[in-house]
Amino acid sequence: MIAHAIRLAEALFEELRAHTTDAPGITRAAYGEGEEFAHALVRRVGAELGLSEAVDAAGNLYLTLPGTDPSLPRWIIGSHIDSVPHGGNYDGAAGVLAGLAVVKALRDTGRTPVRDLTVMVIRAEESTWFPVSYLGSRAAFGLLPPEALETVRADTGQTLRAHMAALGFDPEAVEAGTAYLDPAYIHGFIEVHIEQGPVLEREDVPLGLVTGIAGSFRYRKARCLGAYGHSGAVPRAYRQDSVVAFADLVAALETSWDGLERDGLRATLTFGEVGTDTAQHAFSKVPGEIGFCLDVRSESPAVLARLHDELMAHAAVIAQRRGVRFDFGQKTGSAPAMLDAALRSQLVAAAASEGIGAVEMPSGAGHDTSVFANRGVPAALIFVRNQNGSHNPDEAMRIEDFAQAVRLLLAALLAD
Repeated sequence: MIAHAIRLAEALFEELRAHTTDAPGITRAAYGEGEEFAHALVRRVGAELGLSEAVDAAGNLYLTLPGTDPSLPRWIIGSHIDSVPHGGNYDGAAGVLAGLAVVKALRDTGRTPVRDLTVMVIRAEESTWFPVSYLGSRAAFGLLPPEALETVRADTGQTLRAHMAALGFDPEAVEAGTAYLDPAYIHGFIEVHIEQGPVLEREDVPLGLVTGIAGSFRYRKARCLGAYGHSGAVPRAYRQDSVVAFADLVAALETSWDGLERDGLRATLTFGEVGTDTAQHAFSKVPGEIGFCLDVRSESPAVLARLHDELMAHAAVIAQRRGVRFDFGQKTGSAPAMLDAALRSQLVAAAASEGIGAVEMPSGAGHDTSVFANRGVPAALIFVRNQNGSHNPDEAMRIEDFAQAVRLLLAALLAD
């Protein structure tokens, strides 16, 4: 039933790879050339499948297959199609192409769902480009803060407002909080995404059904400020060594993480970028400044609050002991989301009926699904097994596992 649909998806994955390769991986920058190519490709296929097309003020794309009763709230299948720099080909794109594969399978078999079915291609999920979580999906609900339009893209230095305007979108409507999506008219949202960790591969299960999505707090431009000094002339007692103080902070947060795990709580803490000032550091200098970023994630708001309190307490103690100052800069982040238990149960039942291997599991990474869930939309996230992690050129996905996700989507959609 879905063989032709899967072949279509395979061809589209290869076309995306061919046109957005940026060795050693692929790059589809938010509101950039790669994302634009991907949106144009999906629009073309949508037209070939006879889908109606709409674009909102932020540039999110909606391709709709009419159901037999258009008065009913619709299903939305969607994900993002941008990528991190030099990333992989499947992160995000798998969810969009799964939606197109479902439509292709329905067209091939002459079946029409009861409800309208919309494939949504969401803009700018990867906050690598603009330091704003879930930019496209929040804009779709009119939730993007106006100040987000003044953030600049990491590689161009141009504002989000300028990038939107250059592509013919409407940043003024985004700024005004104009909503395209209304939760009351959405029956449910389902996102397919590659798993970004090793759990499904290690457990030899093709699909994961996500219970909840972690929220976060982030400091993208933090610094530890001490004092530069001669590496041989400044005794230990008089040093204000920023690197040693930063190392103390890392060790202290590791202790906090140990405490969480002893209490049976889940979180991740990552210092993704660390570096001394290239304009001033030297082999024979005590380092007076180090920059770093910190990304803390958990499904629990209470855990995030606990870790933030402990971070600030550790920093105060270390600053006094080492004679340094921590400047964390702007705090950003996202809210955790618990996904709809009834919709997940529907997917569990469909997987069992279809003989599809699936396990329930949390997501430590953020996804646009959380925006829908936190707006009261019944939302589900289906993970597809991935062999090499994500956000890297070696990102992988077996097409037969992807086909299982498409089968599961079809079973769920046709049941309601």
